[in-house]
Amino acid sequence: MGDMADDNGVPEKGAGPWGQAITAVALVAALVVGLWAFAKPSSSQSGQSPARCRGGEAEKASGKPGKGPDVVSGAQLCEALNRPDLARLLGTPQESAKSASGGGGSVRLAGGEEIPNPSARVEFGTYTVSLSESYDRLPVSRAAALLGDGAGKRTVLGRSAVLYADRTISLSFRLDGSDSHSGPGVPARALTVARDAKDSGGSFDVTLWRTDGLVPDDAVLLRVAETVLPTVPGWTADE
Repeated sequence: MGDMADDNGVPEKGAGPWGQAITAVALVAALVVGLWAFAKPSSSQSGQSPARCRGGEAEKASGKPGKGPDVVSGAQLCEALNRPDLARLLGTPQESAKSASGGGGSVRLAGGEEIPNPSARVEFGTYTVSLSESYDRLPVSRAAALLGDGAGKRTVLGRSAVLYADRTISLSFRLDGSDSHSGPGVPARALTVARDAKDSGGSFDVTLWRTDGLVPDDAVLLRVAETVLPTVPGWTADE
């Protein structure tokens, strides 16, 4: 059989700012996200309904730090992201979602601690958007320094945030798992927002990229984030 490639790519930093320091782990997480897309049937044909969320069933509490009822599942993130008006928010109201998926996942730190990192992804013909949540203890205001000079600090929904350039990873492999390759994908724009108003640690990450390889408009990314994030389970209004 011939090669299959994910031309749209997957987020290069699967764990937000931690991806700068844990590249190998982030790459594995990105590969898993890419595989979700292959497993989901396309709904882009005329007359078909938008894709429904698949995967990412709620995780069971394990007794480990950060693993419990308060940890949002990939399924919950997918339900928040895959909203009926998402295509309109992206500026492509004529499109229907081709695939929608969510997954658990985690990032293992050098000391062996695992940080929950559930995520979701919805793909359209023009855009693909991903949403993830990290339960690390790194404030977003400090994480901005890890993202380089091109990162812009800002306030989103009353919380510390940083807007920065990212790039997807292009994946290619045979159906039998052999002859796999990875390389730079398309430009992406990403927004990291603190999980709480005090910026006490952890973040929500929204990443947006285009099929045609053009750099996404920041206004589109911000519109999606400001609409979707308040609907994520566990989001509390700022006092």
